[in-house]
Amino acid sequence: MSQEAMSLSRAAFPANFVWGSATASYQIEGAVREDGRGPSIWDTYSHTPGKTSEGDTGDIACDHYHLYKQDVALMREIGLDSYRFSIAWPRIIPTGRGVVNQKGLDFYDRLVDELLKNDIQPYATLYHWDLPQTLQDAGGWTNRVTAEAFAEYADVVSRRLGDRVKGWITLNEPWCSAALGHMMGMHAPGSRSVHDGVRAGHHLLLGHGLALPTLRRNNSRPDAEFGITLSLNYFEPGDDTAEAQEATIMADAFSNRWFLDPLFKGVYPDVLDSMFNPHLPIQSGDMEIISGALDFLGVNYYFRSMPLAVEDANTFTLKTRQPKESQYTHMGWEVYPEGLHKLLVRLHQDYAPAKQYITENGSAFIDTLIEDQSGPVVHDPDRLNYLRNHFEAARLAIRDGVPLAGYFVWSLMDNFEWAYGYSRRFGLTYTDYPTQRRILKDSGKWYQQFLRG
Repeated sequence: MSQEAMSLSRAAFPANFVWGSATASYQIEGAVREDGRGPSIWDTYSHTPGKTSEGDTGDIACDHYHLYKQDVALMREIGLDSYRFSIAWPRIIPTGRGVVNQKGLDFYDRLVDELLKNDIQPYATLYHWDLPQTLQDAGGWTNRVTAEAFAEYADVVSRRLGDRVKGWITLNEPWCSAALGHMMGMHAPGSRSVHDGVRAGHHLLLGHGLALPTLRRNNSRPDAEFGITLSLNYFEPGDDTAEAQEATIMADAFSNRWFLDPLFKGVYPDVLDSMFNPHLPIQSGDMEIISGALDFLGVNYYFRSMPLAVEDANTFTLKTRQPKESQYTHMGWEVYPEGLHKLLVRLHQDYAPAKQYITENGSAFIDTLIEDQSGPVVHDPDRLNYLRNHFEAARLAIRDGVPLAGYFVWSLMDNFEWAYGYSRRFGLTYTDYPTQRRILKDSGKWYQQFLRG
C-alpha cells in the first residue's frame, strides 16, 4: 500500500465530489407481498429449488421496507452525501403495465423525503433486475414490448419523484440481465440461450433510450442528472500468446463493449457480429434512441480478469490466469485496485462520457460478529484496505484527467446476494438477519472517519 493511500482523506478529492453507498430493492426491502406489490422474476427464481444458496430468498432480506428510517439514520451516522437505491418495478406497477399501485409510490416518496431531511441526496435506479413476473410471462426482455413498458414505468415514477431526486439511473448492469439471466442461466429468469440473451440486451438498451427523454421532461430539479450503470471489468492478457491476446479482445467486447459501444457510438462491436447478428432485433431508429446523450456513466467495478483462451464460444466461458500472489475475496475475485484506475482512464479516452460515477465498488469477505463487553463489533481489515486502495485508484484517475464525480460503496449493509443468498457479505454494516440488527463494521467506521476528515 502506498504512503498516499495510507494517509488518504476526503480532502484529497474535489470539494464537490459525491460520497455515498448503494443498495438494491430486492436485496434489502423484503415485504414482497405487502401493500400491493406484485411478484418479480427474482421472487420466482429464488423460490425455485436449486437456484440460490441454501434456497435463500428475498422475502424478508434486511426488512428495509419497514426499517428505512433506521437505515437512513445509519447513513447519516456514517456521513454519506448521497444514497443510491433502486425502485422495485413490481411495487409500482404490479403487473408491469397498467394500474399503478399508489402504496408502492408512497414508500419511495417517504424514503426520498427522509433522505432529504437528513441532507442525503437520492440517486434512484429504476431497474435493478426485479422485472414484474407478468411481463416475463409475456417474454420479458426478449419481447420489445417490455422496453415500451419500462418507459411507461419511468414516466410514472419520475412524475412522482422528479421534483426531489438528484440522480436518475435507468438500468443497473444490463449485461448481467442479458448474459447471466438469459445466456448462462445463473440469474433470473434462468434462460440458457444466446438468442434470448442478445434480444434481451438490445431491448434493455432500447428501454433505457426510450426512458431518458421522459425522465428529463418530468424532472423539475435544475441540477438533476441522468445516466446508466454498467458492470465493467478490466481485462489484460493472461500471457503473451496470440490466443490470450485474442481472448482478451473478445472478452472485452462481450463484457464491456456490448453495452458501451451502442450507448456511445450507436453500433454493436463488429467482433461480435457472427455471434450477435442472427439474433439482433434492431428496428429503424433504434440505435439513435439508444445512443441519446447521457449526463453520466455509472461504473461498477470489482476485479481484473486475465484471459488465456475462450473455452466455450456459446456461453463465452473463459480460461483465465489467477495470479497466486494476489489476494482474492470471498467471491473468488482478485483484489486489483489498479484495474479501477486503468478502466476509468480507458473509458475517458475511448468514450469520453461527460461525467463518471463509481456506482458500485466493494468486496465480500467472511465476517465474524463479536459480542464484546462494549457492544457488538466486526473487524474486517481486508475490506477496509480494499476500500482505501480503491479510493486511491479513484484519486489517481482524477489526477489523470478523468471527470470522476462520485463514489458509491457497495454496499450499505449485508444483504441478499442474488444466487449466493445470504452466504456473501459486502456491507459496511453487518446485518444480523435473525434480529435485523445493523452493526457498523470497522470498514464502515473507517469510511465514517474518512468522510469527516
